[in-house]
Amino acid sequence: MAALPPPPPDATPVLPTAKRSRTRSWMLALGIGCIAWTGGLLGALVGSELSDWLDRPPQRPSSQPVDIADARDGFEGRIDVASVAEFLAPSVVTISADIDNGVGIGTGMIITEDGEILTNSHVVSGASEIRVRLAGESEPREVTLLAEDVGNDLAILRMSGDGFEPVRFADPGSVRLGDQVVAIGAALGLDGDPSVTLGIVSALDRSVGQQNVFLNGLLQTDAAISSGNSGGPLVNAAGEVVGVNTAVARDTSIFTATNVGFAISVGEALPVIESLREEARGEVREEAFLGIGLEDRRDGGQGVIVSGVQPGTPAETVGVMVGDLIVAVDGSTTAGSAALIAAIRDKSPGDTVTVAVVRDDNGLEFDVELTSRPEN
Repeated sequence: MAALPPPPPDATPVLPTAKRSRTRSWMLALGIGCIAWTGGLLGALVGSELSDWLDRPPQRPSSQPVDIADARDGFEGRIDVASVAEFLAPSVVTISADIDNGVGIGTGMIITEDGEILTNSHVVSGASEIRVRLAGESEPREVTLLAEDVGNDLAILRMSGDGFEPVRFADPGSVRLGDQVVAIGAALGLDGDPSVTLGIVSALDRSVGQQNVFLNGLLQTDAAISSGNSGGPLVNAAGEVVGVNTAVARDTSIFTATNVGFAISVGEALPVIESLREEARGEVREEAFLGIGLEDRRDGGQGVIVSGVQPGTPAETVGVMVGDLIVAVDGSTTAGSAALIAAIRDKSPGDTVTVAVVRDDNGLEFDVELTSRPEN
């Protein structure tokens, strides 16, 4: 796919190591979870407020878990933050990564009994050494990076041993707008146990992107997410993981952002986990390719403008033209270029997708067979 032109001057993410976009005015710190200390420098402390501590048994899965339907019925079923935190404590790890002569701090969650750990790629990418520390332990454990997907901002690690307490993933279809959630992680790398913050699912199916990282299907939450939280779990009342805490919106000189954080939804994360395991086994996954340049709209509408079509590509073959407005892929709305790029990237060469466009006020659909991205 051709390089994107400068983005519009509205809501735009900033990736962990990315330079600021020249044309957008507010940024998302997609890399906020990986903070590097040089000479002991620590970022400004961000306060958070916890509330609504109600009843839920603190046992691990060996006891009867709270039914998610019961947890949604009225005030009495709202999250008991203390019990959820206790429930997840054995499954959440603090990650230290040696990167560029500094130490980055992030969070991970144990996903298998034999020591697989899920985190954000930006927490561990480029690290010369990675360590994790489990709850109740004072000494870190060395881990191996099995595989990472920079574009989806996820990575899996492995520590030696067995009998660990894995998290439980929620049914992707169970997540609702307005559900209470708790974010857990090593906020600011502070000493002691992980931080917990309470909030709600503020929005579903958000998309953000910049440079080589494009994320769609994100959960937006007002649960406070700070540096060090990245890679940690966002969980529901039953202690099930609904998302991977990844990004937060920050204030700029023009725009103010208040309690706007993002988590990779469980529905997006699970397929990536499987592809990462395949990569760890040596199975190389090729990236799908459509062959168009994109321009985001600047008039407040949704959809993505085709700014260029590369010769000999799937897009040209089916008749996509410069100036077409792409409004959906496989029936899912493309609100902006980040969503479209992520939708294509999640496919494989040989897959056929239905691209819906508007051309001269007429709706058209193209069935496009994707190819492999050229190596150049």
